[in-house]
Amino acid sequence: MKSGLSVNITPSSIQLKRRSKWTKLIPYLFIAPWIIGFVVFTLGPLLFSFVISFFDWPIVGERKFIGFSNYITMFTDDPLFWHSLWVTVKFALFFVPLNIILALLLAILLNQKVKGSSLFRTFFYVPSVISGVALAMIWGTVFDGDYGILNYLLSLIGIEGPNWLNSTSWALVAMVIASLWGQGTMMLIFLAGLKNIPQDLYEAAEIDGAGKIFQFFKITVPLLSPTILFNLIMTIIGAFQQLTLALVLTGGGPLQSTYFYAMYVYENAFKYFKMGYSSANAWIMFLIVLALTLLVFKSSSMWVYYENEVKNEK
Repeated sequence: MKSGLSVNITPSSIQLKRRSKWTKLIPYLFIAPWIIGFVVFTLGPLLFSFVISFFDWPIVGERKFIGFSNYITMFTDDPLFWHSLWVTVKFALFFVPLNIILALLLAILLNQKVKGSSLFRTFFYVPSVISGVALAMIWGTVFDGDYGILNYLLSLIGIEGPNWLNSTSWALVAMVIASLWGQGTMMLIFLAGLKNIPQDLYEAAEIDGAGKIFQFFKITVPLLSPTILFNLIMTIIGAFQQLTLALVLTGGGPLQSTYFYAMYVYENAFKYFKMGYSSANAWIMFLIVLALTLLVFKSSSMWVYYENEVKNEK
């Protein structure tokens, strides 16, 4: 009888073990496409670019190991490196704060309970899904010095607009204005953060006599600070990756006043066919962005409010 019981129980237990093993594999099967894509199209090229940054690697021709020569040349014998980096830093100094402020103001406006707010959300988000080249072509007509829409509107109030894209003083400003247009995603992230702020806090503040400005700086900004941190980091990364608008609208001109660092990397790779040198350029940009991101994270302890951490301390 015992042997009969063992014969009946053992196969079922083996089947259960097999099923449990397959059950554990199912989640990995679902994420396998992403993992494969990440390894093949992101991690693999990333590591490969690091390797070839130590080579004189033309697209066509013999590859030669040169060690750190690409990095030494970049810092000591290439004025375009410093120029493009400075242009990008100037762009970021204007673009990053303006982008954060404008996206936050739009999110606050769209958070109001008024009719048609969902329609306005769609209107503000649409520019984010437009192709970068198409967006650049649109702004090309807006900034045209002779027939541009922007100069026409300025002329209605008695202001003579500049030749935006052909002026060394205004071309970078035009890049900032055009870049501010496609911020629908950031606006929606801010809007989601505003929706998560308890309304009881605003009601209590109103009962205590607090005005709207006080509520904004003492309730909205502190509770929205984690979202601001995320958008700030993403905006910094986007500023250092700016390429399409300048490439289509100005080609880096006039007089290289819009020659962004990303364009510098792009031209070294696909115009001058110096793949090793371009990879070294890209890795320096990666390190700069990484350093800025870590700096923002380090400073976040002074201005980012995490409600859960405060509760745990109590």
